[in-house]
Amino acid sequence: MRNGSKIQKIPKQPLAVTAYESIVRRIICLEYQPSQHLEENQLVEELGIGRTPIREALVRLQGEKMVESHPNKGVIVRPMTLQNTKAMFESMHIFEFGVVDIAMTKDCGSWIRKMEKANEQVKKAIHSNKVFNLVEANHEFHMYFAKASQNEFLVRGVEDVRKEAKRLSYLSFDTPLDPERPLEIHYASVVEEHEHIIDALARKDAEELKHLLDEHIETFRQRVILFMAGPGVS
Repeated sequence: MRNGSKIQKIPKQPLAVTAYESIVRRIICLEYQPSQHLEENQLVEELGIGRTPIREALVRLQGEKMVESHPNKGVIVRPMTLQNTKAMFESMHIFEFGVVDIAMTKDCGSWIRKMEKANEQVKKAIHSNKVFNLVEANHEFHMYFAKASQNEFLVRGVEDVRKEAKRLSYLSFDTPLDPERPLEIHYASVVEEHEHIIDALARKDAEELKHLLDEHIETFRQRVILFMAGPGVS
């Protein structure tokens, strides 16, 4: 910048954060498959980042249950199993229905506006055909919904479940699992269901909101069942 003004430099994020974000993206997009062994040398080569940031990222990922450490196998991507998927959907129902009960007593206006913006990002990701961005925008939508409860324990529970759901969301959004429901129809339905959820929350209609969430989760669950019925899932 001229006239003696100093140029402000945007600080670079720590390499451990860069490593974390890169590995997470590959896990969600299934470039790193469930149960795949993640070798340090491989990650250093693929990401172009040193060992120390890679190790820090893997420790964080282990804390978030995205990867697991096994004595004989080292670090592996957390497997997708029928058991933990069933538990995930059970928890999703319990936590999000709990959000409804508490949100009815709160001023949700600011969170509703954030949900609306997140749904606009869902639409943008659909139009640009960026499935990873769609997964992230969908995650944001549901986290803003959880935060409408203004209860940190519920928010934490929803976040744990929704993080677990991200790989399955990618499958749901990226794979034409149901020949009778093309992806274009699925995408339009997700956007519309989000709009109805926002409207019911704004009207404080707990019964309708729970009904909408039940249908929304069930649509997701049915698509996952189609995937789980295929080979390679235990």
